[in-house]
Amino acid sequence: MTRVANSCDAVNLSQGFPDFNPPEALLAAAEKAGREGPHQYAVTWGAPNFRTAFARKQSRFMGMYVDPETNVVVTCGSTEAMMAAMMTACNPGDKVIIFSPFYENYTADTILTGAIPVYVPLRPPDFAFDPVELRQAFEQHRPKALILCNPGNPTGKVFTRSELELIAALACEFDAFVITDEVYEHIVYAPNVHISIATLPGMFERTITCSSLSKTYSITGWRLGTVVAAPHVIDAIRKVHDFLTVGAAAPLQQAAVTALEFPDSYYREIQESYTAKRDIFLGWLNKAGLSYTTPKGAYYVMVDVSEFGVTDDLSFCEWLARKVGVAAVPGSSFFREPVHNLIRFHFAKQPETLNAAGERLLKLRSHVKSFNID
Repeated sequence: MTRVANSCDAVNLSQGFPDFNPPEALLAAAEKAGREGPHQYAVTWGAPNFRTAFARKQSRFMGMYVDPETNVVVTCGSTEAMMAAMMTACNPGDKVIIFSPFYENYTADTILTGAIPVYVPLRPPDFAFDPVELRQAFEQHRPKALILCNPGNPTGKVFTRSELELIAALACEFDAFVITDEVYEHIVYAPNVHISIATLPGMFERTITCSSLSKTYSITGWRLGTVVAAPHVIDAIRKVHDFLTVGAAAPLQQAAVTALEFPDSYYREIQESYTAKRDIFLGWLNKAGLSYTTPKGAYYVMVDVSEFGVTDDLSFCEWLARKVGVAAVPGSSFFREPVHNLIRFHFAKQPETLNAAGERLLKLRSHVKSFNID
C-alpha cells in the first residue's frame, strides 16, 4: 500500500512509521556517535552501556528488576527479537497459538521455525477473545507457545489484567511460553494501562518479552530491538541471535543510551502527543460518518467499510488511495478468518498530515459509487 500511495500521491496512513523526527537530544547523540564511534562490533548480545541503560529503564516501568547481564539481549529490531524468541522456544512440529487478527510476521515466524500456527479469534468490534475457545485451543493442541501483541497491532487493543491472568493461568497449566510483542508499551490511552504479562506471578520464567526502540523514540529505521527473559532462556536466545545477525549497530546503540536515560516526563509527553493525534484523526472519521473501534493503545484504528458493500478490501484500499487520496491497509491481511470489511489506518503523523487525510476522507461518500462501478 505504501507503493500504491507513492504512485498516486496519496496521504500514506498505511505503513506504520512517523513523519516527524526523533527527539533533538537523540539526534545530537547520533551525530556524536557518527563522529566518535564506536564503529566496530559491540558485544553481540548488546553493548554493556546500552544494556545497563535499558535494564534500568525497563526495571522502572515493569516494576521488577531486570538484570542487564542475565536478562537482556539486544537485537536488530523487534522483528529479529521475535524470530530469535520463536527459534529458542519452539521446535519443528510444535504448535503456537496466535490471536487473530495479528501482525503478519507472527505466522511467518511460526512457519519459518517449523512450528504450526493455531489461531484463536479476537472478535470485532471490541476484539475480545472467548475464554472457552482459548482453553479448548490449549487442551486440543498442547501448544509450546502463545504469541501476545500488547498493545495490539492492528487492533489497538490493550489486554486487561483479567485477560492476562487468564492467559497466564493457561500457560502455567499447560507448560507453554508466552512470547510477547510490546513495541507499543508506551503508547497507551487513558484510562487504559499497559501490563507486561512477565510481571504476573509465575510468568517471568516462561515469558519472552520482545520490544524495540522504534515506536517509543520515532526511530523505526534504527532497528534496535530487545528481548527480556529469564537467564536460562537468554542464554539460548544469545546463541540464536549470534547466528541470525551477530549484533545490532554499535554507533546506534551508543546514541540510543541518551534516549533510554530520558526522564519519566518524556513518556508522559509522548502519551499526550499520541492522544492528541488519535483525537484529531478520530474526529475526522466521525465527521466522515465512518464506523471504527476506538484504539486503546498503539497508533492504529480499524474502520468498518461494510456499509459501502465492500467484499474485497484490497481492491477497496487500492481504490481509496487512487480516487480519494488516502492509503490504508486491507484488514484481511491481518485475519486468519475471512474478514473483508475492515481496513486499518495509522495516525503516527503530524497534525497537518492527519488533517489533509481527514479532508480527503470527507469526500469518500461522494466518490464511493465509482468504487462499485470500477
